[in-house]
Amino acid sequence: MLSQIQIQPMLQRIQSIYLLVVFLVNAVLPFVIYLWKDVNGEPVYASEILWVLILFVVIVLLALVSIFAFKNRKNQFVLNRLNMILNLILLGVFAYWSLNLSGETVVSEKGIGIFLPVISIVFLVLANKAIKRDEDLVKSVDRLR
Repeated sequence: MLSQIQIQPMLQRIQSIYLLVVFLVNAVLPFVIYLWKDVNGEPVYASEILWVLILFVVIVLLALVSIFAFKNRKNQFVLNRLNMILNLILLGVFAYWSLNLSGETVVSEKGIGIFLPVISIVFLVLANKAIKRDEDLVKSVDRLR
């Protein structure tokens, strides 16, 4: 019963929904949607490249920790910024790889999975805006006291 009381206010805030979307995008989609197809035409998933898998797992864990840090908005904001940096690094690596893949003699097909960090960054920015709005609301209420 106590855990239900703590989880309920967390899911009523819009930033928790945004962070849940980030969690689902990075926990499920990299293993369902391929990143690209190699020269042989076989799809390459995130689970096949160890350090990309580790980066996705770290992003998922940061989103999960940020979801449950709803009582401390400043820490939640910082965790989301760190998560955005990791997503930007992942996006940069994917962009580098996509530029290298296009120089092959047989052109490989790029997958939509390369753009998963972009989706995550958009929802992390939305979550941070909602956190900032909550923080401003709390500060304005404190001024009135």
